[in-house]
Amino acid sequence: MLLLVGLGNPGPTYARHRHNVGYMAVDEIVRRHGFGPWRARFDGVTADGQIGGAKVVAIKPHTYMNDSGRSVAAAMRFYKLDPAQVFVFYDELDLLPGKLRVKRGGGSGGHNGIRSLDAHIDPDYWRVRIGIGHPGHKDLVSAYVLHDFAKADASWLGPLLEAIAAEIPRLISADEGGFMSRVALSTQPPPAKKEPKAKDPA
Repeated sequence: MLLLVGLGNPGPTYARHRHNVGYMAVDEIVRRHGFGPWRARFDGVTADGQIGGAKVVAIKPHTYMNDSGRSVAAAMRFYKLDPAQVFVFYDELDLLPGKLRVKRGGGSGGHNGIRSLDAHIDPDYWRVRIGIGHPGHKDLVSAYVLHDFAKADASWLGPLLEAIAAEIPRLISADEGGFMSRVALSTQPPPAKKEPKAKDPA
């Protein structure tokens, strides 16, 4: 069994915030792969399903971002999961909008949700960092992440979430490199090759 964690804040006020892109990614995975309905559990909501033959539980903590680890730890204890079976999707200021990186283990990078997870469970879980860009100055960060995505962001946000959901089987089968490559290819396809100009007839 695997646990897919989307980080964010609960309620309609926060639904389209940049800080909630982890929720958005997990929502799209649940939708695309036909998971069961969301139900309240572990101070959050969970949905059960299968991806590539693997049993998967998706969870969105409702403890608010800064206490996300408490909800995830409760789910892990219930299912007797190791950190290596946990994949966490969250927003990353230090990646350009639409970029994505995956790694196992690491530090919090100043992200309060990840800091909470590290405090409640062993840090050796999978981190799926979804780039939202940086506002340019640290004093602007709070207002930036706790604000809706701009309308212009729709051009990359929708395709990125769709690609994450489509390629998630690669990630959970331990092909994180293939997952990142396929997501990048889906969202930023290589430019079409130009046809060589025909030579003028002699």
